[in-house]
Amino acid sequence: MNFTDILEGQKTFFNSQKTKSLSFRRIHLEKLREVVLHNENLLYEAIDKDFGKSRFETYAVELSFILKDIDYYLKNLKSLTKPKRVSTNLANQLGSSKIYAEPLGNTLVIGAWNYPYQLSLSPLVAAMAAGNTCILKPSEIAENTMKAMAKIINENFPKDYLFVAEGGVEETTEILKLKFDKIFFTGSPKVGKIIYEAAAKHLTPVTLELGGKSPVVVTSSANFDVAAKRIVWGKFLNAGQTCVAPDYVLIDEKVKDSFLDSLKMYIQKFKYEAGSEQYTQIINDRNFERLLKLIDQEKVFYGGNSDASKRFIEPTIMQNVTWEDAVMQEEIFGPILPVLTFKNFNEALIQINKHEKPLSAYLFTGKSEEKKNFISKISFGGGCINDVAMHLSNEALPFGGVGNSGIGNYHGKFGFEAFSHQKGILDRATWGEPDLKYPPYSEKKLKWIKKLL
Repeated sequence: MNFTDILEGQKTFFNSQKTKSLSFRRIHLEKLREVVLHNENLLYEAIDKDFGKSRFETYAVELSFILKDIDYYLKNLKSLTKPKRVSTNLANQLGSSKIYAEPLGNTLVIGAWNYPYQLSLSPLVAAMAAGNTCILKPSEIAENTMKAMAKIINENFPKDYLFVAEGGVEETTEILKLKFDKIFFTGSPKVGKIIYEAAAKHLTPVTLELGGKSPVVVTSSANFDVAAKRIVWGKFLNAGQTCVAPDYVLIDEKVKDSFLDSLKMYIQKFKYEAGSEQYTQIINDRNFERLLKLIDQEKVFYGGNSDASKRFIEPTIMQNVTWEDAVMQEEIFGPILPVLTFKNFNEALIQINKHEKPLSAYLFTGKSEEKKNFISKISFGGGCINDVAMHLSNEALPFGGVGNSGIGNYHGKFGFEAFSHQKGILDRATWGEPDLKYPPYSEKKLKWIKKLL
């Protein structure tokens, strides 16, 4: 595949100005919605081959996000693209000032394997809404979903507008040599650095949606039943292969034992078992083996069993974990939940701040002062109080990381802005202008300039 030719075709098409038309954007967003719905069964079958993921879960955490994004932009496209009038300072009177949202141009979206549809097609939808062309490179790790997306996009849209590139590292490397107007990447910090370096050679702006060890803090004032239920759901959804999953629990040592029992109870109640539609496989053998090495059987409170033939790892809770344990040295990205304890709340915050800024962070508490300190003292991409992961489902909130967990954000209007340039325009009248700024200069003019500026 000659990616240079495809990008050149997209450059020519973008320069035709067609993608900037609101009617063009609406027509193609509506068409994408129709294509997704028409091929729903194909998408279910492909993801089942990769993960063993149920139709229910695929719709709830994948397709519904994409369809909701399309509906959001169709509803709000007019207001998002409308020039925003802003104030004009005294020095520029008589005049008016506006900000125009301008599409960046030819964009590249590199998706992730763990939620292959959502994390590939949602950024694509934002790029379309903002008036861009796009090359989408899904992750080859989820091979069947990559092929499914290539089929439904490439068969229904001209490649000069949208194109899904198949392949692995070699193909991605070739694509990254090209000059885009925007690169949007979802994946690990390690690969994010490679993307950032490639983009820097062309001064291409990037959005990097990365990851990290997202903590969940449970204080003695929390509702433990609610906390356990929501943490178990958020952690073991997609077998823990979720970038915003709670990576570890920090809990007040006085209530640890009863809380562990609650976690165990909900794991059993939710029937997270091999072959269950509630529970998915580990994506491949390499990740399966990596995860097994993180489990210290001497510290397992619950779970720890596995089946290599099914790439199944039982939901596993580890206790008496220290910051030096192997499970605390990297983002887990699997169904292993380490539990650490603290003596006081500030101690927990200090420990979190000793590590890289996480993509998400969560707090379960009944005290407003603890909420305030958690939000103000810890830097993280986004998160929840008394819940986990659900901040992603609100398109009014930006989703993105900070520091090692990412650059930029998207969802809702933030996704539109991620693929747009904010062009500022001052429109001046051609009459009534004093000659203060023009030579010859004088002390009198300087006094007026100081007052005006």
